[in-house]
Parts: sequence; C-alpha cells; structure tokens
Amino acid sequence: MMKKLVLFVFALALPFTTTLGQDIQFGAKAGLNLATIQPDLTDAATRTTFHLGGVAEISILEQFSIQPELLYSAQGATDESDDDEVVKLDYISLPILAKYYVTDHLSLEAGPQIGFLLNAEVEDDGETIDLKDNTKSMDIGFALGVGYKMESGLNFGARYFLGSDVNDIEEDSDKVSNRVFQLSIGYFFN
Repeated sequence: MMKKLVLFVFALALPFTTTLGQDIQFGAKAGLNLATIQPDLTDAATRTTFHLGGVAEISILEQFSIQPELLYSAQGATDESDDDEVVKLDYISLPILAKYYVTDHLSLEAGPQIGFLLNAEVEDDGETIDLKDNTKSMDIGFALGVGYKMESGLNFGARYFLGSDVNDIEEDSDKVSNRVFQLSIGYFFN
C-alpha cells in the first residue's frame, strides 16, 4: 500500500513538473497534533500526539504554489471522564494544498486531504480493543492553515483539518469525524 501511495503522490506532482517546468522544493516536517473526534464520542477530549513526513512545494506563479505532503498522523481522542481511555486512529495522510503567499514568507494554505487508516483501537485500563472493522478505511476532508517560510528553508505552520464521517457501523447512525489542529516545523532542502 505504501508503494501505491508514493506512486500516487508522484503521479500528482508529475504534471506540474513537466508542463510548467517550475521550481520544486522538497523537505520534511514534524509537529504536534491536538486531535479529537466530533461531534460526540461520549466525553471526547483532545488527544495530544504527533505527525511527521515529507513535503514538496511546486511553484506555479510567483505568489502561488501547490504543496503535496505525505504524513504519518496519529489522531483520535481521549475520554474526558476516564483518563485511561484513549481512542487511537493512525493514518497515512495526503494533503494537497494550494498556497497563496500574502508576503514573501507568509502563506495561506487550503485544500483537500485524504487519510488511509493504519490503526484503530481503544486502550482502556491496560486493555486494547481493535476498532478497525468499525472504522472507515479512508478519511477525506479539508485542511486550512497558515505557513511561514524563511530564506534558509526553515518553515513553520499551523493547520486545522476537518475530516469526514469515520464511523463504519451500519446500525449506528451517529456520525463522528476527526478534528485535528496541527503545529509543525519543517525544512526545505533546496
């Protein structure tokens, strides 16, 4: 599955590199996830976790670029009324963001994101229950954020992701979706 995902990212980026012949930068990023599941998972509270992965920025115009990313993103929620209970939903995420540079360094970002489920479980009092059969294998949503890129390649970002319904239990009509606020630091290599 990972090979297919890498090929998919490459296939998305290829038309921009060959037809436009514009500048492409590659980099890496990592950061903090503040994740929850909404609208209601009994007493859902924020799960503090992380994301990390690779990023490319494909310059289209002077102030506009496309930024595909390939990230491991740990998401889920904790139970506010039971400190031991944690819902863990881990994804390989592929955001494809349009970036508009407001200034030379400050950008606004928005675009679709698809997540491929790697792991879904609940941990409570030392016991682990697998939720993968009850969780959709893909989470499709929208990301919106802001970024700041320095001349050195060092960059910072803040982003909010709103996912689709991940509940895959047919008898259960409750819709629950990932909500993730991300703070990240990254570096473009060239």
